[in-house]
Amino acid sequence: QLQLVESGGGLVQPGGSLRLSCAASGFALEHYAVGWFRQAPGKEREGVSCISSSGDTTNYTDSVKGRFTISRDNAKKTVYLQMNSLKPEDTAIYYCVDDLFYRWPLFAAEYDQWGQGTQVTVSS
Repeated sequence: QLQLVESGGGLVQPGGSLRLSCAASGFALEHYAVGWFRQAPGKEREGVSCISSSGDTTNYTDSVKGRFTISRDNAKKTVYLQMNSLKPEDTAIYYCVDDLFYRWPLFAAEYDQWGQGTQVTVSS
């Protein structure tokens, strides 16, 4: 059925960039809003960004505004999170989720399907 796979994480230096991908299989991604969460050890999973099914509406948590950009290519069934000017505090496992409704703010407790995530490590 519905499945999302995160990729694109890695180790980067502060100030560097990464582009995360969230690829869908088994469903029509264009019908769904998509959100990105992240979780660092010892911290609660937090909503980072979300995008509406059409791509017309986006939101970002304050700590990433101006640095991260969420986008989507429904033809490729993929949502992206472009992360620029990365900081050590961005280090976390990043997850994406699908939703029939656009929600903001995002709460992890509202979702029960999580992929493996992709690790982002920002360190010098």
